[in-house]
Amino acid sequence: MDTGSSNLWVPSVYCSSPACTNHRKYNPGSSSTFKWDGRSLSIQYGTGSMTGVLGYDTVEVAGIADKNQIFGLSKTEADFMQHMVADGILGLAYPSIAASDATPVFDNMMSQGLLDQDLFSFYLTGNSQQGSVLILGGYETNYYTGSVVWIPLSSMTYWQITMESVTINGKTVACSGGCQAIVDTGTSLIAGPSADIANINQLVGATVNNGDAVVDCNNIQSMPVLNFNINGYSFTLPPSAYVRQSQYYGCRTGFSGGDSDLWILGDVFIREYYSIFDRTNNMVGLAKSV
Repeated sequence: MDTGSSNLWVPSVYCSSPACTNHRKYNPGSSSTFKWDGRSLSIQYGTGSMTGVLGYDTVEVAGIADKNQIFGLSKTEADFMQHMVADGILGLAYPSIAASDATPVFDNMMSQGLLDQDLFSFYLTGNSQQGSVLILGGYETNYYTGSVVWIPLSSMTYWQITMESVTINGKTVACSGGCQAIVDTGTSLIAGPSADIANINQLVGATVNNGDAVVDCNNIQSMPVLNFNINGYSFTLPPSAYVRQSQYYGCRTGFSGGDSDLWILGDVFIREYYSIFDRTNNMVGLAKSV
């Protein structure tokens, strides 16, 4: 369930990539409601790509039957998808970035009047615990404390917002002068421009080895709190949230540098902040998760 892309696709019987051999594959011949579209599909993700063909069928999610939904049947899938638990990807961003102009699932649900409200929300648990929730058509107050901060979108492509700065103890350490950020459930970490991320990693005491920003697990309590300043509100991220602890790899920060100016507030951020994606008002709502 990916707010950073807009297409639905699943592995199909036409796919022979290694990623398709260990996932369930859709067979259109087994469906009485399937229809071919005829066009091809090609999607580039941050860590790989897929190609396939487009067709239509009924997509059911949590009891909502979304009829005549266009989706991709994969023919090739990137190697990293072999290690995904999920079989396919359901994009929840705007139709403007959908490959092959395919109508996204949520847009089709809206046009068919299948939802109580034209919004959805994510609650992510921490430390690989069970119990993360996607709610289609609403949000639940018992997943957060305090009030929801509503942030207008700066672009209706991704769920893109304007961020004023990233600060530590009131001092700007990244995103100086403002920057653009997307709230993206499909990205595990918080990503930003390489120089900004390197600065943050240095200030929190990380040592970079082979691309991994390693910290001493014993120092977590004394590491600084980060503040992501958005729409006049400060969203704090304590070290317990931005340090990933593993019995195999020790402790690493959840920050990743890249060559794009666009910041990605991925799951490291969303675990701390219950996220509401409002298509009626084109806003993101953020509230402190319980």
